[in-house]
Amino acid sequence: MANKNNGQENGGFKKSKRALREGAFVIYFESLFRDDPIKDIYDITSECGEVSENLRISEESCELACRVAEKAADLDRIIEKYSTKRSIDRIPKINLALLRLALYEAVYSDNVPVNVAISEAVAIAEKYAQDADVAFINGVLGAYSRSQKKDASGNE
Repeated sequence: MANKNNGQENGGFKKSKRALREGAFVIYFESLFRDDPIKDIYDITSECGEVSENLRISEESCELACRVAEKAADLDRIIEKYSTKRSIDRIPKINLALLRLALYEAVYSDNVPVNVAISEAVAIAEKYAQDADVAFINGVLGAYSRSQKKDASGNE
């Protein structure tokens, strides 16, 4: 029988890639409201124990959130290019966190195709954000994706 473990072991349960992304989103989103480093937020979260069976923030989630934070300025330049209606300072933090996470994976993760990064961001947005936010996130990421396809094909 094939092993279908496409997640990570963490405290006796298997963590899917979406759960890792969702954990990274939650901890990164929280960091946008605090002056504490993401690692400190993770440590505090870990000390509190597992309150919810639905979402567990793993070390892998923390690492992904830290990598997103390190590239935030670069990611914001991409967001500014494709967000034609809102400047960075007018984008709600929930949207900004999801956009940065998706673009980080699309740009810096060789094993995450752009369409996967977009669909994962939209799925998480559908869980946490309002419908207008989901549409905004999808629109910005879609514009980025279309520009990448044009660049790859040599069309401008």
